Amino acid sequence: MDITFLLNGEPVSLTGVSPTTTLLDWLREARGLTGTKEGCNEGDCGACTVMITDADGARALNGCILFLPQIAGCHVTTVEGLSAPDGTLHPVQQALVDHHGSQCGFCTPGFAVSMACAHLNGRTDHDTQLSGNLCRCTGYAPIIRAAQAAESAPPPAHLENLSLHCSENTTGGSGGLAPRVLHPAHSDELARWYADHPEATLIAGATDVGLWVTKQFRDLGDVAFLNRCADLRGITDQGDHWRIGAMTSLTALEAHIAPHHPSLGSMLRRYGSVQVRNAATIGGNIANGSPIGDGPPALIALGATLHLRHGDTRRSLPLEDFFVAYGRQDRAQGEFVEAISLPKQPDNLRCYKLSKRFDQDISAVCGCLNLTRQDQTITRARIAFGGMAGTPKRAAAAEAALTGAPFTADSFHTAMAALTEDFEPMSDMRASARYRMQTAQNMLLRYFHDLSGQITDVGQVSA
Repeated sequence: MDITFLLNGEPVSLTGVSPTTTLLDWLREARGLTGTKEGCNEGDCGACTVMITDADGARALNGCILFLPQIAGCHVTTVEGLSAPDGTLHPVQQALVDHHGSQCGFCTPGFAVSMACAHLNGRTDHDTQLSGNLCRCTGYAPIIRAAQAAESAPPPAHLENLSLHCSENTTGGSGGLAPRVLHPAHSDELARWYADHPEATLIAGATDVGLWVTKQFRDLGDVAFLNRCADLRGITDQGDHWRIGAMTSLTALEAHIAPHHPSLGSMLRRYGSVQVRNAATIGGNIANGSPIGDGPPALIALGATLHLRHGDTRRSLPLEDFFVAYGRQDRAQGEFVEAISLPKQPDNLRCYKLSKRFDQDISAVCGCLNLTRQDQTITRARIAFGGMAGTPKRAAAAEAALTGAPFTADSFHTAMAALTEDFEPMSDMRASARYRMQTAQNMLLRYFHDLSGQITDVGQVSA
């Protein structure tokens, strides 16, 4: 297919490229820009970080799982493009030198690009901004010191206003070559094509599908890239609820939801990395049906409704009903996730993510609890867990034990016992069945203490 974009300020036009070529591979093999490194090749280490700029601004992304059609019409900045045309180092590059922020240097280009993107966007939450970049030898303290030292420096002129130079986000057809490719500008076009090509692969952020190519070496066949479907992106106020487009990134969802449900906002900040959240979409997080995805338990606890579309036919269902069994969802061939509706409500939601690492790790258990009280009596309970069954699932017996009960520790201990009726978790590399059950039960008790005003976040506990 044909693709045009800007690379470090220069226009690029590609003809007849494979739509599943990753940006990382093209940069290194076709362009000779080897500063962008291949580390994990699955979006975990950040060595491949590039800065992508479009009408929505600049964001850091993992080049290893970013397909070329996803950058059509964008401006791509690699580590080679950070310094000024006269060779002057970017402030973050100079700071890395001054503060000894590199040893072997393999990870350094990715760090520099992530830092430059954060610097351009005025972000100073360096631990968060760099959580997707791993270093095995330098240690993070010098790198954080470098990021702090560069805070006051103005962004280089050649990196400002890059979005003004982006071309129209268009791509050419596949030219009759396999696989057949669709890059629709609107969901109506997608709906018509997908109904006729129900075996096709839909590519939203590619944070999951990208690994099918880089790790499993799969031929994806017919593919549709959804990043141009602006009508599937964004959050709109519908009065008593928000409608969240399926292509809304987790970064955008976090920014919107954090003021209303801070606990969910905090959990979303632990979903992957900045690079992953900038690419991953909430629709993709739901549609892949993972039993350990962190989005569905929280949305289920909030009473979310899922909207599906097949051609011109639309239907809606409670989100919890979408997950039928492990690897199986209530989605017909040629049907896709269009949006999610989230009811507005007082903030009683708490999300507890348990994983071996704080940042960028898959949950062993994710518990999301949302209780309504009146005069210290629990009038409604919605509790959902991930990692406890083959699907994200509500804890019906625990909910029943709490509904109508007083808001006391004894009531929650009763619900903890009832939780054994809801789940029979499995043992795997992340946790044993016994550990999962015990920690899930403890999350119920933690919720009681949390809403009783006690400190339950280990990050806030001090001696």
